[in-house]
Amino acid sequence: MKLFVRDLTVIDSSYLCERRGMVGESWLVDIEMSGELNEMSMLLDFGRVKKLIKSIIDDEVDHKLLVPTGSALVQMAELDNGECTVDLLRPHRSIHLRCPAQAFAFIPAPQVDKESVTHYLLGVLATRLPGNIKDLSLTLRSERIDGAFYHYSHGLKKHDGNCQRIAHGHRSPVEILVDGERDEELELNWAERWSDIYLGTEEDKVFLSELDLSEQAKAQLGEHHLGFRYVAPQGLFQLAMPAAEVEMIDTDTTIELLAHYIAREVKKQVGDKFVKIVAYEGVGKGAIAYA
Repeated sequence: MKLFVRDLTVIDSSYLCERRGMVGESWLVDIEMSGELNEMSMLLDFGRVKKLIKSIIDDEVDHKLLVPTGSALVQMAELDNGECTVDLLRPHRSIHLRCPAQAFAFIPAPQVDKESVTHYLLGVLATRLPGNIKDLSLTLRSERIDGAFYHYSHGLKKHDGNCQRIAHGHRSPVEILVDGERDEELELNWAERWSDIYLGTEEDKVFLSELDLSEQAKAQLGEHHLGFRYVAPQGLFQLAMPAAEVEMIDTDTTIELLAHYIAREVKKQVGDKFVKIVAYEGVGKGAIAYA
């Protein structure tokens, strides 16, 4: 007997990649499990499945930066104050963070991908599920998107939930309508513009000298980096990113304001034509803006 749940949850996170840098990602999660029936002739009722397994997955990897600890380019350290430093030492494109430990998920693999995250989560779930569950399979999959999409990372210091973490992200489609018609060329242009991008808020930008990062970071930082720093309810967040992989935004980077930002930028290109932007934040949610 097997029990399955489709679309159990969505993991919205970012991860570090030796080739791509910081990558925003959204994965849908499906599960299947088998085992012995309990006293209610059930493996585990659907309510408990959704609540227990979803909460574990969310706590472990959602709205976090996933760090491949097996990568030769990654260095990390745990600090006495509950913070961690993480460094991705790509030549001339290094990435450096110092954040509360809860902002990271350390994946014991050379790279972060669906397989390594699945293996990590199965190991965690195996220790926290009821004993009558004998076999659990977990499938991470990307949303099917017919059209343009981009991967972006950001942080929202004013958010009282986990969106305040300075490096989490999404894989998001975008729809751009000009005078009521989809403009695929404009959509593809934005997909390229925001391919593996960090969207930084001007208010959070600081001089690199204001960052307190690792010794490795201090040796790498230079004019090719931008610095970000803010205090949020979960603590102090600090980040240095390659300037070439950042787009600065003059507002916060909520999906509502990002939709307005795209609308304003597109309006500059199309003049008097009517613009409608449907911007997504990961899977199945987003905002609509007009210009």
